[in-house]
Amino acid sequence: MGKKEIAEVLLNVGAVELSPEDRFTWASGIQSPIYCDNRLTMSDPVGRKLIAEGLAGLIKEHYPEATLIAGTATAGIPHAAWVADILGLPMVYIRSKAKGHGRSKQIEGKVSPSDKAVIIEDLISTGGSSLNAVEALRSEGINALGVVSIFTYELESAAKAFDEANLSYKSLTDFGTLTETAVESGAITKESMVGLSEWHTKLKAGLL
Repeated sequence: MGKKEIAEVLLNVGAVELSPEDRFTWASGIQSPIYCDNRLTMSDPVGRKLIAEGLAGLIKEHYPEATLIAGTATAGIPHAAWVADILGLPMVYIRSKAKGHGRSKQIEGKVSPSDKAVIIEDLISTGGSSLNAVEALRSEGINALGVVSIFTYELESAAKAFDEANLSYKSLTDFGTLTETAVESGAITKESMVGLSEWHTKLKAGLL
């Protein structure tokens, strides 16, 4: 399953939105002219199945020793459930922080220190939410093998953060493939592509 096929799934469900003037604000504070809302794939039975099979394939290829699938709250949860079902593995989900009531847990579901977990993300920008999930797992003595996601913005800051955390990550598609496919399909214009490429270049260089 290729990167372009997954990019087409995202475009077909309208997951890609452009706003050059009134920009979107990421959790990291970065101002972006493009927003990829992978939650919309939940409503596409065909597309979500392709994504789940693709994520499961990445895990089989890169993390075959995995014993646990961990979805990040909230966007990673449904995809983690579908992937866990395909692989026949247990699944948990990880909150951004421990809840302030009940048992005050950050990881929901049954875990064991002997587990080897793969984290499911909908997308990776700076990598902050993924690494927060890794910390939660490691605090429970669980071996975090890596992260798989639907989409990555291909930022060097994310690659550096993952390297520092001694962790790898794999994605089904990326910024370059998504924007090229969007131009080919007419979802965005060539003029918009120029602006997006300039923004992405500055972002990768840490100028934004």
